[in-house]
Amino acid sequence: MSAQLNHTIVWCRNKQASATFLVEILGLSAAEPFGPMLMVKLDNGVSLDFYDNDPPIASQHYAFLIGDDDFDAAFARLQARQLRWWADPGKLRAGEINDYGGGRRVYFDDPDGHLLEIMTRA
Repeated sequence: MSAQLNHTIVWCRNKQASATFLVEILGLSAAEPFGPMLMVKLDNGVSLDFYDNDPPIASQHYAFLIGDDDFDAAFARLQARQLRWWADPGKLRAGEINDYGGGRRVYFDDPDGHLLEIMTRA
């Protein structure tokens, strides 16, 4: 058997708010309770399990490979919420879209300061 990522825990201040944010931006199915966590299932079988923790929350990076139409929809939702986005993980190119490798990608923060990335090419 090869090694595959199954899930990871996402530390947050409010699991409902954080899971809902991700679900709404990416257009995913609603988070499901799993023990003390809220589980957001991704299309490749991996889940992000949101778990309440006391601040400070250390910022992590989560990148999501999505199709062109899904990128357009997620990016429109970012803009509708008037969220800031960057073309780079260092947050130096604000309001730009990165076209590295012939695809598109943007970075943005979730409610706990985790750096999220949506991209159309790996």
